[in-house]
Amino acid sequence: MRSFGLIGLVLALLIVGWLAKRQMGALVAPPMPASSAPAASVRDQSQQIQQQIKQSLDAATQPRAMPDE
Repeated sequence: MRSFGLIGLVLALLIVGWLAKRQMGALVAPPMPASSAPAASVRDQSQQIQQQIKQSLDAATQPRAMPDE
């Protein structure tokens, strides 16, 4: 009887290992395409992020039009 429990445990571990390996294989990122444009400097990226945050905050603080009831 113990052998059936051991076989079941090993079988369950094999299935879980196989599923984990399969899942990890799906998480591999595709390679980035080569870009002809040069990479932006850290300063340019920082300024772009700051502008995006400012635009998001400005859009969030705009009053919404309330529907007439």
